[in-house]
Amino acid sequence: MRLAFICTEKLPSPAVKGGAIQMMMDGVSPILARTHKLTIYSITDESLPDQEVRNGIQYIRFPKERYMEEVARSLKEHVYDVVHVFNRPVNVITYKEASPKSRFVVSLHNEMFETSKITDKEAQLCLKYVYKITTVSKYIKKTVTDRIPEAESKTEPIYSGFDPDRYYPIWTARGSRVREQLRYQYGVSNKKVILFVGRLSIKKGPHLLIQSMSRVLEQHPDAVLVIVGGKWFSDNAVDSYVKWLHRLAEPYRSRVIFTKFIPANEIQNYFSMADVFVCSSQWQEPLARVHYEAMAAGVPVITTDRGGNAEVISHKVNGYIVKDYTSASSFADAINYMLTNKKEASAMAVKGRQLVDSKYTFEHVAQRLNKIYMGAYSSAPTSLSRISVSKKGAVRMLRSRKRRNTAPIRKRLQ
Repeated sequence: MRLAFICTEKLPSPAVKGGAIQMMMDGVSPILARTHKLTIYSITDESLPDQEVRNGIQYIRFPKERYMEEVARSLKEHVYDVVHVFNRPVNVITYKEASPKSRFVVSLHNEMFETSKITDKEAQLCLKYVYKITTVSKYIKKTVTDRIPEAESKTEPIYSGFDPDRYYPIWTARGSRVREQLRYQYGVSNKKVILFVGRLSIKKGPHLLIQSMSRVLEQHPDAVLVIVGGKWFSDNAVDSYVKWLHRLAEPYRSRVIFTKFIPANEIQNYFSMADVFVCSSQWQEPLARVHYEAMAAGVPVITTDRGGNAEVISHKVNGYIVKDYTSASSFADAINYMLTNKKEASAMAVKGRQLVDSKYTFEHVAQRLNKIYMGAYSSAPTSLSRISVSKKGAVRMLRSRKRRNTAPIRKRLQ
């Protein structure tokens, strides 16, 4: 099968600058390339050539400024049996016009069917054009079907995953060795390490973890909070929120450590250094991939009951769920519970690793995606002539959309 992945215009592929979508693509693409001729489209990057073949996968990259137009042009020149569009349902309209004989799949990693991101007409067109809509969680599926009930039969959650060859539980010899090396590097060898991994954004909530430290240190004076991440993917710029985080951390001195951005090919080691990992999401998180990574590393997980997070974490089974997610005291209670009840926390960590091993490796993800691709491949093609919109009408709609919302587009797309 001739299969194409179309990445978003946010970050390049492979994940040289991180990104959950890009990391998922990196995980499943070598597996799918064993049986399919795979091409991946992404934006250009100074560290990557515009075109290359890597491990049997063809990469075609275009500048961000004209990305969608160039991808559409390339789709006219190359014939693909199945095209997988990542997190851009609106773009499916343009891509289907460029390659009417291809079958399309779109995956949603955020709430991309919000009214601010896609009109009713565009949503209905996308639904007609695609063989399947996949979502990273049941929560994201619900955001689609609540708006378009008839999408139920076409929409299927496909959870993300991890590479078991890169994550070694802390109770293994290799995992223990990585853990001790990194803890030594940051001067926390004899500390209880509380770990946050993510963008330094208010909706990710790291400020609440800093604010929780006064209560944590009362019970666990040897605790330290390690905050891994930058303002944006591969971006260590300091905005007003990051400045505020540093001001909050000042009274704790060496008890709060900022690592800045860590590349995707190193991040697995940082999970290993933790005694407890905390996902402090304040927004309706689609389902943060850090949950899979922490469980893969054999680390106890604390998370919030926001969006899809609780779909992979069961309270006091393979993790701890904070209900009062806006309260620093609630996070302190959860952290103190995990650090005090070490045997129970360790048992949760073991169950977490068992869960991801049994359901959420990239092999599992690739198999689920491949089943969808093969279904699309064997189905009758949906040509433009069968869809209730003319090419000129769709083009006019696209141009109208550009005129209407050119400036806010980048802000609205997550």
